[in-house]
Amino acid sequence: MKIVGYRKKDQDAVTVGVLRDGFVRPLAALEEFWSDAAGWVARAEHLEAPEIDVTLVSMVPPVPDSARVICVGLNYKAHAAEGGFTPPTHPTLFGRWTPSLSVDGAPTPVPANEAGLDWEGEVAAFIGTRLESVDAATGQAGVLGYACFNDLTARTAQKLTAQWTLGKNGDRSGPLGPLVPVGEVGDLSDGLRVQTRVNGTVVQDGNTRDLIFSVGEIIALISETFTLHPGDIIATGTPEGVGYVRNPPWLLGPGDIVEVEIDKIGVLRTPIVDASGRKGA
Repeated sequence: MKIVGYRKKDQDAVTVGVLRDGFVRPLAALEEFWSDAAGWVARAEHLEAPEIDVTLVSMVPPVPDSARVICVGLNYKAHAAEGGFTPPTHPTLFGRWTPSLSVDGAPTPVPANEAGLDWEGEVAAFIGTRLESVDAATGQAGVLGYACFNDLTARTAQKLTAQWTLGKNGDRSGPLGPLVPVGEVGDLSDGLRVQTRVNGTVVQDGNTRDLIFSVGEIIALISETFTLHPGDIIATGTPEGVGYVRNPPWLLGPGDIVEVEIDKIGVLRTPIVDASGRKGA
């Protein structure tokens, strides 16, 4: 099952629905869905509603405006090593703002002061319930589902200071695929292949069994400081193979197509465009 957000082209309201074979079947309004996310997922296969051709709607991330997107850096040992970092003893966390998110097929612009964008394919976990000061097992049980994510990074901006916020929040630099329920994906510790391709060439080929910190451990740490709510997202980190460490560096430029493919979750495809693509962001 692929759960998505969409707007009818004459409306601002976001609806959450199930995507299948070029059609979307509505489930609930965005806030209504997240008020009982697990319940809507459980009922999704049995609800009857008219299907809508995707060409008649605009796809948007199924993420509430209040959601936090918490990203984990350096969560694969080989990725930490390729950047010259010592594997962390605690998860390295940074935030994305929800306006930076986009969807499968939406173009991502390269900022005018960047030589290109770097790819970081990873698994995103959607929180399905309120989590406050929980242990790792409870945190894992609070995951509603997973999606493909690409943490497209503006490296020049990222490296201006020790704080990564600027380089991680470019316009539409966080493409996010449909949500796939956790019951269809299983536990990341069992191993899902995470592969990133640029114009068909494999540039990353990792496996979630190599994560340093599990999703449950990450959630447990975060929830000690601030409460997680339904619709919040944990981006779990990227494996080795990013572009800026290569000799010479390899970055995404206008005309490139980057894809992230993850076992049981799907394929996320993002075309890269020049800075003029920022119009309307």
